[in-house]
Amino acid sequence: MSLFSYETIKKILFRFDPETAHSIAGLGLRALPYAPMILKALKRHYFVSDKSLRQEILGITFQNPVGLAAGFDKNGEYITATPTLGFGYTEIGTITPKPQSGNPKPRLFRLKEDRSIQNAMGFNNRGANYMVKQLDKLYFLDYPIGINIGKNKVTPEESALEDYESLLNTFKAYGDYIVINISSPNTPGLRDLQNEQFITDLFTMAKEITNQPIFLKIAPDMEAEDAITLCTTAVNAGAAGIIATNTTIDYSLTPRAKDFGGISGALLREKSYQLFRALGEALHDKTILISVGGIEDADDAYRRIKAGASLIQVYSMLIYNGPKMIKEINQGIIELLKADGYEHISQAIGAEWKK
Repeated sequence: MSLFSYETIKKILFRFDPETAHSIAGLGLRALPYAPMILKALKRHYFVSDKSLRQEILGITFQNPVGLAAGFDKNGEYITATPTLGFGYTEIGTITPKPQSGNPKPRLFRLKEDRSIQNAMGFNNRGANYMVKQLDKLYFLDYPIGINIGKNKVTPEESALEDYESLLNTFKAYGDYIVINISSPNTPGLRDLQNEQFITDLFTMAKEITNQPIFLKIAPDMEAEDAITLCTTAVNAGAAGIIATNTTIDYSLTPRAKDFGGISGALLREKSYQLFRALGEALHDKTILISVGGIEDADDAYRRIKAGASLIQVYSMLIYNGPKMIKEINQGIIELLKADGYEHISQAIGAEWKK
């Protein structure tokens, strides 16, 4: 039995515009660390830890494979509360070198009939220095944290490498891994950086700055062949792994879409999966793959694991389903592993390609 009714909370939050609702929910998450009894009770209820799910990846311990995708906790303000929702790890950001307000409002929309979200936020965040202060507050937190970084909107494309260099230097002593975000559709020209030359220059530079695992996050709107080529280039240049995918600008997915911003949630599920599957076939035995995009149940999570995902991430479907979804995905994966005769998740990763 749930400790609270998320459906009741959702009805209240959905009376507000999406960005206001997000801020209200954020206030609650920021308050949780000041109520340790509630914090512990929620974690006991939602957090799934099982030996079949525990993984050591790139020197990082993940108690379960379901993480919170970037975009929810843009400024690293909910890290302590994230495990209470059931997540095995969290990815904060996207963070830019300098603070920026993002795109004009309204910029966040619910596509309720499609159980999806459309956002044109534009990397609104308080900047790298604020994020460092948030991370400095964390003491003895044994919980994986990824830091998602992106260039400032005002930084011209030809100077983008300098923004990423600055961010890598700032965060080289923080977090467990870093994610290079050049796939958001909401910063003009950002996706143009998804080319082999920039990727080679970026990861060559990154290796000289830090030994942290660095991932590349890609868009779902690329042709599979192009995505494989780009990701292979990244891996050869030193990327520790690939996160696929970001939001889509395929507005043909629903007649209710705006003509700007990126779509996430249920509408993205198949598009994201199909591109991830192509990447999995090509790269599952060459790098670490993380799948994100419309995942909301164990069956979908498991097919991505069998396609090559060591980890998965969710965000938009959390808004529609609440934290019980995270618990159900983890419990469901355990049962699906047993049904296939596997004792550990590592046996299922890329299983589709081991036949």
